[in-house]
Amino acid sequence: MDYKVSGNCVYARFDKGDEVLSGILDICKRENILSATFSGIGGCGEVSVGTLNPLNNEFIPHNRKGMLEMVSLNGSVTSDDANNLYQHSHAMFSYLDNEGNTCTLGGHLQKAVISYTAEIVINPVQNGVIKRMIDHKTGITVWKLND
Repeated sequence: MDYKVSGNCVYARFDKGDEVLSGILDICKRENILSATFSGIGGCGEVSVGTLNPLNNEFIPHNRKGMLEMVSLNGSVTSDDANNLYQHSHAMFSYLDNEGNTCTLGGHLQKAVISYTAEIVINPVQNGVIKRMIDHKTGITVWKLND
């Protein structure tokens, strides 16, 4: 992985074998970014996405290996009161099945390992920080937008 800070953005290139989510958090730690959004594209060899089961608040995993085009990655980085970083992202992948048909796989991204390269843009939040809080209606962690 390599990256460059230019203006208000961070441009990152992920290389074969790099894991995307841990890499994004690593860049944010290095650059002291406490909250940001990110997006990207690339080629992966192993991915895990999840679908939230609202009955038990757990993710149903969907894992895939092979040539997967990451056609869309969108996410955010937030921090807690101790400035620990967390990411929340969704991604869509395309791949060919055994008959050569184009298929897609998407959901809450849990893991993406690069097989060729990925290009990720991190946009730090300007003039403030987005923290996290528990939404008591749903039991999930959401953005805390007011103090």
